[in-house]
Amino acid sequence: MDADAFDLSSARGLTEAEAQRRLVTDGPNELPTDERPSFFAQLFAVLREPMLLLLLGGGALYLLLGDLKDALTLLSFVVVIIAITFYQERKTERALAALRDLSSPRASVVRDGAKKRIPGREVVVGDLVLLAEGDRVPADAAVLECMNLSADESLLTGEAVPARKRATLGVPETARPGGDDLPFVYSGTLVVSGTAAVRVLETGVNTELGKIGASLSTLKAEKTPLEVEVSSVVKKFAIGGLTLCVLLIVVFGLSRGDWLRGLLAGIALAMAVLPEEFPVVLTVFLALGAWRISRRGVLTRRVPTVELLGAATVLCSDKTGTLTQNRMAIAELWTPAGAHAVGDEALPESVHSVVEFGILASQRDPFDPMEVAFKELGQSKLLGTEHLHDSWSLLREYPLSPELLSVSHVWREPEGAARVIAAKGAPEAIIDLCHLDAPAAKSVEQRVRAMAQEGLRVLAVARAYFDGDKLPPEQHDYDFELVGLVGLADPLRPTVENAVAECKSAGIRVVMITGDYAETARTIGKEAGLASDADLITGVELDALSDDELRARVRHLGICARVVPEQKLRLVQALKAEGEVVAMTGDGVNDAPALKAAHIGVAMGGRGTDVAREAAALVLTDDDFSSIVAAVRIGRRIFANLKKAMVYIIAIHVPIAGMSLIPVLLGWPLALYPLHIVFLELVIDPSCSIAFEAEPEEKDIMRRPPRPIAQRLLDARMVGLGVVQGTSLLAASLAVFGLSLANGASEAQARTLTFATLMVGNLGLIATNRSWTRSVIGNLRVPNLPARLIFLGAVVVLGATLFVPPVRDIFHFAPVPAGQLVVAIVGGAVLCLAWLELVKLVSRRRLHG
Repeated sequence: MDADAFDLSSARGLTEAEAQRRLVTDGPNELPTDERPSFFAQLFAVLREPMLLLLLGGGALYLLLGDLKDALTLLSFVVVIIAITFYQERKTERALAALRDLSSPRASVVRDGAKKRIPGREVVVGDLVLLAEGDRVPADAAVLECMNLSADESLLTGEAVPARKRATLGVPETARPGGDDLPFVYSGTLVVSGTAAVRVLETGVNTELGKIGASLSTLKAEKTPLEVEVSSVVKKFAIGGLTLCVLLIVVFGLSRGDWLRGLLAGIALAMAVLPEEFPVVLTVFLALGAWRISRRGVLTRRVPTVELLGAATVLCSDKTGTLTQNRMAIAELWTPAGAHAVGDEALPESVHSVVEFGILASQRDPFDPMEVAFKELGQSKLLGTEHLHDSWSLLREYPLSPELLSVSHVWREPEGAARVIAAKGAPEAIIDLCHLDAPAAKSVEQRVRAMAQEGLRVLAVARAYFDGDKLPPEQHDYDFELVGLVGLADPLRPTVENAVAECKSAGIRVVMITGDYAETARTIGKEAGLASDADLITGVELDALSDDELRARVRHLGICARVVPEQKLRLVQALKAEGEVVAMTGDGVNDAPALKAAHIGVAMGGRGTDVAREAAALVLTDDDFSSIVAAVRIGRRIFANLKKAMVYIIAIHVPIAGMSLIPVLLGWPLALYPLHIVFLELVIDPSCSIAFEAEPEEKDIMRRPPRPIAQRLLDARMVGLGVVQGTSLLAASLAVFGLSLANGASEAQARTLTFATLMVGNLGLIATNRSWTRSVIGNLRVPNLPARLIFLGAVVVLGATLFVPPVRDIFHFAPVPAGQLVVAIVGGAVLCLAWLELVKLVSRRRLHG
């Protein structure tokens, strides 16, 4: 590369105003997506729902029976249900669209002379984009400057071998992807090594990827276990409901000779049994849950992961930038001549060379916090001295590798032929490069250990000189000498200690993973509040263990030191083999396998590569460990509220279905008509999807152990709880209906009292299921605006159906004595649920001794 061809330090890029103008002119940098369905397409899809088809069928039957008023009433309910469905779908769509926008690929650009990260869709032609290893190229671009740049272009060419890139002095004619040494990178391809500055030539549909976009199709994701479970439950309910429906029609027709009204009764029963709320609730809960989590700085790339958060038993977290602030500052410098604590005073000459060669072993424009710390110290302490070399040319970079944890840069002075090589890296790697003898190596290691015990991250710096014609292929081929050691301080995030303590109370083990020395890791772990007896393992020890031995070791593991990214995968596999539900953080290319293998992969949004983001299920926008813990808390709340909603759905369908079927079998008049069931559904739908989703978390949500990953949403206990609750209300409703008829009440009066019992009982089910630990009174004190609005609306409308004559006539009700109404509501609906509150009270007393 000709270092003088492009000067990144003086580049200003586009202005924000020009970039916005081009964005408006050319459109966003994205491929065409599926168009949003039109209003009529969505309307047609909603009208195909079984519940609405049953409503339309009921309306048609009323027309055949000549009952225009009931037909119009049912059809008006169709309009209301369509409006509710549209509202829920649009709310879900908005939440998911916001998440898609937040979690889209990012790009580093230079605008107005400043570096910034923007969504990839906002990149425009002419933008100056900075690429680094692990980035997804956001647009077709010409390479202006690069260092060891190669890209995986298999998406476009089918070639598995990365393509090597070179810089261009101008903007040559564009070329199709394929082959080495092209001065172009292409949208959608992946930077597998090196760095580059590129100028955008084409965006969106005009890129090479965009030209073949028509031939690309998105594979449909497989259903998650939770979705499969819900589909299975709905199918079973539907089959059972259809069977009962046919039975009811036959019994009604044969016993009463009125097949049309029998069909009407059958439709009512089908509406009562069909649990169409289940899939709606699942979709709404997960979508809104992902939106809630995003407000805490955690983006959800795969929405079903939301419900898995509550099952996490182990959080494997990187130290640097996640537990710590990733704001490194050089705190101590050491050379064989002595040590110096860095403060406000000037640096002694004896340590100048450590800073000098640390800067030379870093990028000119550093992103890495450690390299930034070198540059800042140099600018503040060495400015104006001979130790800063802005005019030197970088000839070659030897990158970090798992085999050798050091980086070397080869420089050439403007006036000299000799090359100067600067290296920095792990102390043991630099000791190896310098070929120190045993006493010298031991002396350095002792100093490293002492600095590490202070919680410092320790790097070693070395230098070499070379005057040959051809640069060697490896760092080991140079004759390095040790310059000194550097101790970097990275303070713990202030929120970490409380977050770790919260994990402990929730039964979640935190495992800290770092590339630092064991002593440094143990010191930071102690500050963070990790268990003092937690086992510590190093990368060298990990490699020496068999899979079975590692499984035994990870049972008490708390800290992993001197670990490289490739070893994370073995840790994940060992933890999973021990039955743990693993959340793993990562930011680099080599972290991707571990992120994908973990139950919950968490990528860093601030410093993470696109590869890590694509492999992960969650992305941290602030890279803060406490945000992961907050997401776990919300995940637990979502699953707990989802179970409450499902139990409520089962519970309320039992009395509605029972009151549609049992009176017919007993030879009684019909207790419920389709319009009564539809009205109850109007309370049920928003209750189970919106009111329960908005229920705040319970105080002890993070003092409960993680739920077993195999635990079903609707296990036998949950189904049994719902059936028992529903049976209680069914018994009360049947008693009210039967006793009313036996005491001489008319059909309309008995139906009125029964409907009032069901309505108030329904509200009681909502109130009692909002929490299975708090009492109903306690639940009503906890703020939940959607639940309160539903209660208020239900009470107002119930009052209208009972006391406003035109509305009462529509519902086929009749005036009833106030005393009978009070007895029906209190004696039937309230007392039948009182035992549930008694069970809660007994459970609380047992729990608290």
